Amino acid sequence: MRIVRTVQAMRHERAQWTGAVGLVPTMGYLHEGHLSLMRRARAEQEKVIVSIFINPTQFGPHEDLATYPRDIERDLHLLESLGVDAVFLPSASEMYPQGFTTYVVPTGPLVEQGEGEIRPGHYRGVATIVLKLFQIAQPQTAYFGQKDAQQVAVIQRMIRDFNLPIELAIMPTIREANGLAMSSRNSYLTSTERRQTAVLYRALQAGQQVCQQAMPADAQAVREAMQAVVASEPEVTVSYAEIRDPETFFPLTTVQAPALLLIAAQVGSIRLIDNFALHTDGTWDTGVIIAEERKADA
Repeated sequence: MRIVRTVQAMRHERAQWTGAVGLVPTMGYLHEGHLSLMRRARAEQEKVIVSIFINPTQFGPHEDLATYPRDIERDLHLLESLGVDAVFLPSASEMYPQGFTTYVVPTGPLVEQGEGEIRPGHYRGVATIVLKLFQIAQPQTAYFGQKDAQQVAVIQRMIRDFNLPIELAIMPTIREANGLAMSSRNSYLTSTERRQTAVLYRALQAGQQVCQQAMPADAQAVREAMQAVVASEPEVTVSYAEIRDPETFFPLTTVQAPALLLIAAQVGSIRLIDNFALHTDGTWDTGVIIAEERKADA
């Protein structure tokens, strides 16, 4: 496994390869959700690149850039055990050198609501770094998780708008035993808070049940069902519980395929997001619960 720290070296490494290349962009502190993307990439592609870069431009001024969890040594051990071909591990100054002024700025309803409304500038940072990684790694396929559904929609839109020759492979959300969607930030949670987070998964299940009783379903009824469940856990504060179109993120008044049931909440000092996806064929993607996180370094 090659560890590459500069753009020039990554381009040189990539130029030596023939055949299909998969890219898995991450910010490190890897968990089973990340590893599921890498296993899929390893099974499908001749070469796999994983990037680890805590992207400063997608963090707001009062967010956790300085304290975002890090464990590079453990991450590299996991990646080597999975047979990753190259790890791109640049510094902030490598990706944003002095004088950097060019950003990708998504506009319109897709980034004006949900996470885009709550975290102004977040998707400018996401789109900019993802486009840079695409240009550097030149993958045929990039792998992302369903948990960050709005991010997926933003990247899909960018790929279409810029005519990028890249396919996205979207993998189901990997969940802890209580249904909590895996995230690097889950490491911030206390044991009590971790138990409380189970209410988010139950809320999405309640919304799904309303949809399954009669389709098309009334979006307000679905929203109220989700909010009622979260209200049973007073230490969890809902930011939003919404039903939206998965491509445009327009709010839906009736729920029929395709649709996203979205929830975001504050648990202690941590903000968590989650979703269930109703696909065009009528099937649901609710994620995959695993009894405990596999430990490649156990």
